[in-house]
Amino acid sequence: MIIEIENLNKSYQNHQALKNISLSIEKGKIFGLLGPNGAGKTSLIRILTRITQADSGVVRFNKELLSEKHMYSMGYLPEERGLYKKMTVKDQLLYFAELKGLSNAIAKEKLKYWIDQFDIKTWLGKKVEELSKGMQQKIQFIATVVHEPDLIILDEPFSGFDPVNAQMLVEQILRLKENGATILFSTHRMDSVELLCDNIALINHSEKVLDGEVNEIRRRFRTNHFEVKYQGAPILEESLFKIISHEEKQGIHKTILQLEGPHKNNEIIQNLLSKNIQLISFGESLPSMEEIFIHAVQQKSGESFNHA
Repeated sequence: MIIEIENLNKSYQNHQALKNISLSIEKGKIFGLLGPNGAGKTSLIRILTRITQADSGVVRFNKELLSEKHMYSMGYLPEERGLYKKMTVKDQLLYFAELKGLSNAIAKEKLKYWIDQFDIKTWLGKKVEELSKGMQQKIQFIATVVHEPDLIILDEPFSGFDPVNAQMLVEQILRLKENGATILFSTHRMDSVELLCDNIALINHSEKVLDGEVNEIRRRFRTNHFEVKYQGAPILEESLFKIISHEEKQGIHKTILQLEGPHKNNEIIQNLLSKNIQLISFGESLPSMEEIFIHAVQQKSGESFNHA
C-alpha cells in the first residue's frame, strides 16, 4: 500500500470534518474519493498533503509515517486552482517543477513532453490571466505531474473542461497509471468513477460509509435485475420475472427484468428462447455507481436498495 490511514479524526471549532476514517490506497491503482459537498473529502486531502494536521490518527506513506519529505513524491491538483495570474505559462511551469526538486534543465526536458501532449506551445509566453478556465486547468495539471510523482492527488480534475478536453485528461490519467503512478481523485462525476477507478471510498457526514473495489461494490448492491436485448414481439410479464423498464429503438427491444425467486440464468434464457423473439443479448444489470452513491448518501435505517 502506498497510503494507509488509521482512525483519522479532524475537527474545526464545533464541526467534526472527519470521524475515525480508515482506508488504504494500493500502489499503481486509481482510487476514487467520493462524497457530497461538505462530507470531508477535502479535509482528508489536506491532511494527506500536510496543508493541515489531523487531531488524531495515523497516516503512512510507503509504510513510513507521513512527513515533509514525502511531499516531493506527491503531486496535488487542488479544486481551488493556485496559479499566479501575472506570471507567464512557461515561467510558472518551470517554477512549480523546481519547487518539486527538478533542476531547470531537467524541468525543461520533462516539460517538452507535456507541452506537446496538451498542445500549449503557442501559450507559453502568455500570462495566466489571459487563459480560459480550461486552459488554466491544463497548465495546473502539467504542474502537478511534471516531476513524475508516485502519488497524484486530483481534486475535481474535470472542472472547467469541455467533453473533448475531459476525454484527453482521462487518457493522460490512464497513461500515468500505466507508467506506475498511483492516483487519488475526488469527483462528483460518477461516469468517471466507473471509467477510471479500481477502488473507491465514499465519505458522508465525516464518516466512511462504503469502500472497496468498484466491480465488487456493484455486485454487493445487485438487485437480481437482468437486461435482455431482442427483436420480435415485446416480452410480457410472467411468474418468472417482472418488467422493470422497456424501450425500443429501430426494432431492437431492451427490457430490464427482475427475476422472481432463485432462478438460474439458463432457465430464464430457455424461457426467453421459447417466445417469439430473436435473442440478441442477456446479462445481469448491475446498479451504476451513481445509483449506489445516491442510495448510500440518502439511505435510512432498514431501507432496501432498488435500481431501474
